[in-house]
Amino acid sequence: MICVMTQPSSPFYNDDHESYRQVVRQFTAKEITPNVHEWDLAGEVPRDLYRKAGDIGLFGDGFEAEYGGHGQRDALMRLVLMEELCMSGSGGVVAALFSNYIGLPPIQKFGSSDIKAEVIAPCQTGEKIGALAITEPSGGSDVARIKTTARKDGGDYVINGSKTFITSGMRADYFTAAVRTGPDGPAGISMIVIPGDAPGVARTKLDKMGWLASDTATLYFDDVRVPERYLLGEENAGFSMIVNNFNAERMDLAVQSVAFSRVCYNEALAWARERETFGRRLADHQVIRHKLVEMDRAINAHQAWLELLSWRLNQGDDPVAEIAEAKVGATVTYELCAREAAQILGGASYLRGDTVERLYREVRVQAIGGGSEEIMRDLASRQLGI
Repeated sequence: MICVMTQPSSPFYNDDHESYRQVVRQFTAKEITPNVHEWDLAGEVPRDLYRKAGDIGLFGDGFEAEYGGHGQRDALMRLVLMEELCMSGSGGVVAALFSNYIGLPPIQKFGSSDIKAEVIAPCQTGEKIGALAITEPSGGSDVARIKTTARKDGGDYVINGSKTFITSGMRADYFTAAVRTGPDGPAGISMIVIPGDAPGVARTKLDKMGWLASDTATLYFDDVRVPERYLLGEENAGFSMIVNNFNAERMDLAVQSVAFSRVCYNEALAWARERETFGRRLADHQVIRHKLVEMDRAINAHQAWLELLSWRLNQGDDPVAEIAEAKVGATVTYELCAREAAQILGGASYLRGDTVERLYREVRVQAIGGGSEEIMRDLASRQLGI
């Protein structure tokens, strides 16, 4: 049982945003929502879904029109896109479908025109899939400790090492990878594109608690040779690329968390209105009404904050601390709403295939991925000079 999100009026949206909302909403209702449980069981979304998404321009925000994109990034348009896709009730589908949005921005900013044409253009149509490869088995958020090496050999880089928790890792055609080309620490890191079919690339699928429809993998690079033209920007200048890329990813994760919170609320509200206990609707019990109001209050507060932050991003602002704080607030809200929705639905929420059951399992990855709540609090404190 999925209820569509009722979008309150807002001064931040224009007619283009609302038109786009309707397109994405219809796509989600037709192509995704009826299939999410089947895709959970399969452990992946069909490849054809990427092509269908590409046909209506879902991958274009922030990418140059020359390579099939929409042009300048519109953070409010991205917010609309993420919100409406999340109404499907599956974070795994959203993660799988939009790994392009975390893997391709460094290529857009720092890649040559040839690399953009090779990688970004086919990813825009859904013909190819891009992924970001940063995290390693020896460390997560501490990206300054990257151990995967890229050694120059003639006109190639020879890459050795491994990456883990890579979204779309099993099927991605290109990986935007962090590698060590210099000394220890952040000053020795570069970013390079690794074709997924390059000799020496191996993949192992990971079995997860949530995001089941998203294929996630550990990658192994064994003497993988990559032409030096795949290097992004200057050698040893990759750390700032990683840090800047995280900001957009964290914003997306915050928006998703609030949208999934709304799905949990809608599911709980519909159930409370229909379910009867002791001769009364659940919604007639004060304790249930209070739960629902607290969920709605928290959702609305964070929704307003994210709309404001999106508007500020469109004005050229870069509110790093507030985005970090917003991600924490959004994931805490998500955890609250998933828990309370499960309490209201009772045993029904404990059965596989139920929307709340799925989202409850997916809460943790939202609170860890893109920077854990603890890392986000620490980042915000440093940005604020505390």
